[in-house]
Amino acid sequence: MGKIFFRHPFRYEYKHRVILIILLNFAVYGIAQLYRELAQYIYYYGPMNPVAVKKYHMYWQFLTYMFVHDYSGIRHILFNMLGLLVFGLQLEKAIGSKEFVLFYLFCGIASGALSYLVYLYTGQYSVRLMGASGAVYAVLFAYAVFFPRSVIFIWGIIPVPAPVLVLIYAAIEFFSQFNPASGVAHMTHLFGFLAAWIYFVVRMGIHPLKIWRDTYR
Repeated sequence: MGKIFFRHPFRYEYKHRVILIILLNFAVYGIAQLYRELAQYIYYYGPMNPVAVKKYHMYWQFLTYMFVHDYSGIRHILFNMLGLLVFGLQLEKAIGSKEFVLFYLFCGIASGALSYLVYLYTGQYSVRLMGASGAVYAVLFAYAVFFPRSVIFIWGIIPVPAPVLVLIYAAIEFFSQFNPASGVAHMTHLFGFLAAWIYFVVRMGIHPLKIWRDTYR
């Protein structure tokens, strides 16, 4: 895919940080399920809430919201962690563990921060943003950039090139955002794509569209 330029390159090492992140997410979810008293603290202080951040200066929520998932069912965390496992392992091997962790945290925090600004601007003060979806969508985006010829089989039968899958997801999330009743932070997913784009351009000197265009020229 051409030369990759890192502003401050890390020494390459592969330390299975994706597995560690997945275990950490499941650990927080498991503790909340097993210990209801702790769950009250986790789901009060963990998710990102605009009022808590602005009025009470709970800035850590830009980070912690990524590790808190909906406790009412397993689907939320299961799909996020499955996506992280499938796409994150290959990405971590490609760029190294330190670079992956930096990428993952930057995109997750940036997604939360951008969502926070939108929530403030639109007056959505009661929102409690939680889940790793923004960071996971960024990982999907990065996977499509590093492995543009990779093909993902939807439902195990429909072959879709990775870059096309990103565009499909972007379209779905964009139009789904106009259905606020869904209770899903589609905007944060889109911000995950945007954060990944910024990371590639600034940190790596890569323009994703150029990569995809050159691949399928």
